[in-house]
Amino acid sequence: MVNVVEAKFGIGAVVRHRMFDFRGVVFDVDPEFANTEEWYEAIPEDRRPRRDQPFYHLFAENPETYYVAYVSEQNLIDDSGNGPVNHPSISDQFTEFDDGRYVVRHHEA
Repeated sequence: MVNVVEAKFGIGAVVRHRMFDFRGVVFDVDPEFANTEEWYEAIPEDRRPRRDQPFYHLFAENPETYYVAYVSEQNLIDDSGNGPVNHPSISDQFTEFDDGRYVVRHHEA
């Protein structure tokens, strides 16, 4: 039997990290951990997230910089009420910020 996991956040959702001072926009979701073993092992063992949960690719920002982050669902909370995110790559994937989330840009084939 296959265990189906439903992601709490969808593409375009605005989220904030529970422990670290950054927020971001979800642009991709992995149903379970799909990064490198080196990445996983670099996380201190007492903070290492479970592998069997959704992981999110974010256009992230903190007060100093913009970057791409890979974060487990257990470490994210909804942040849609705090307005848009300013990451410069957002316009590549999304058209606008509407009702607390970003609208996906549909690319012409």
